Amino acid sequence: MQTLTQVPEMVEKEALGTLRFPSHDVLTLPVQQQWRRYEAERATTLGNGYHGKVDIYFQTADGATKRLYTTVWACDAEYLTLKSGASLPLRAVVGFDFY
Repeated sequence: MQTLTQVPEMVEKEALGTLRFPSHDVLTLPVQQQWRRYEAERATTLGNGYHGKVDIYFQTADGATKRLYTTVWACDAEYLTLKSGASLPLRAVVGFDFY
């Protein structure tokens, strides 16, 4: 996982529709991408089974790192589906924090 050099801005899931995301994957190593997919599946299990929330750290097209605290309902190879139907491209996700 990449280290964060500054505190990421907290955003609400309702604001995701106004953000632009990078067209490339923010994680360059395949092992990082595999770990992110594993954690996305874990976050989905937590959301569906226990209605638990996670912090999702992601980057926007301008390179800014943001943080979102929400429930993940589903994931596939390309997107996370969040509570209320919002979606986030998996390629923009830097990592997760579980509580």
